[in-house]
Amino acid sequence: MLMRSTSTLLAALLAVSLFSGCNKGQSPATNPNPSPTSATPAEPTPDTVVATYGDGQKVTYGEVNERIKDQLANLDKQRYEMRKRGVDNVVTEKIVEAEAKKRNMTQEQLFKAEVDDKVPQPPEAEIKKLYDEAKERLPPGTTFEQVKPQIVDFLTGSKKQERAREFVGELKKNANVQITLPEPPKAPVERKQVAATGPAKGPEGAPVTIVEFSDFQCPFCSRAIGTVEEVLKAYPDKVRLVFRQFPLEFHKQAPKAAEAALCANDQGKFWQMHDTLFANQKELEVPKLKEYAKKAGLDSAKFDKCLDSGEKAAAVQADMADGQKAGVNGTPAFFINGILISGAQPFDEFKNIIDDELKGKK
Repeated sequence: MLMRSTSTLLAALLAVSLFSGCNKGQSPATNPNPSPTSATPAEPTPDTVVATYGDGQKVTYGEVNERIKDQLANLDKQRYEMRKRGVDNVVTEKIVEAEAKKRNMTQEQLFKAEVDDKVPQPPEAEIKKLYDEAKERLPPGTTFEQVKPQIVDFLTGSKKQERAREFVGELKKNANVQITLPEPPKAPVERKQVAATGPAKGPEGAPVTIVEFSDFQCPFCSRAIGTVEEVLKAYPDKVRLVFRQFPLEFHKQAPKAAEAALCANDQGKFWQMHDTLFANQKELEVPKLKEYAKKAGLDSAKFDKCLDSGEKAAAVQADMADGQKAGVNGTPAFFINGILISGAQPFDEFKNIIDDELKGKK
């Protein structure tokens, strides 16, 4: 069990997912990057003819590049970020291995001492409460003792990952890690006008506003929650988060879940419903939405009327229209003072933009 736990932590720390968001028409089998062993053809000159038509008319390489310059710049950035995360992964593996050898430990023993042993087990009452809430969905006859280890893993999982990140950060600091990977030329920052209207966290008038477009049925949106909370914790007086709805058409239960969140917002329980919906992404049928509202202490009659009438559908559509106008084509999508971050990106991606924005405000 220990080895599995450590492997999971390391995998979570080192994971580099090519697909970090829910996008229409995107196939996991697609790989936009050539194999490291693939030969890269020489870059044609701008006047190279790449197509002809009609009576000797020509299309040049430079003409095509000019047409798709924004996409090319974004691709260069994606390649750089993937390589940067790859460098960080290799460094992390090596410094963890070195620290384990230094202490005459296995890596499993090192993570047990620095992570598992430093994250306290949740109180028995909290474990029992979660069991009682989930009991109806468990196989008949499942006892508390049978599922207690899994509940403990669930409750401590995010805390262990946070502690693991802290520990690796300490190792990097002590090892004076410097990333010297050359950056591609920076393209001019493009800002979109996105209205910051919707349920929000953080101080009004904060110098940095993050507008998030999200889908309650998208697993990548769920994955991004921890990073968003980390951002708000790191910048408690500087960042305001605004949540807007963007249910994707192939997530059939997402539109009604979005309406449910807005119905809960009318009763001051948006964020509680937000957390519940993301925690139950596979059970978002309307009866379940009403059940979640009741457990959250909402006025069931008002909530049910709001949800059944579809009165929030127009608000959801308005959010989607604004998102599409700003260029959103997948979730989650974040606009940091109008600068787009697409997908469930790591904390450092947010930090780099936020720090630049705060410097510019001085």
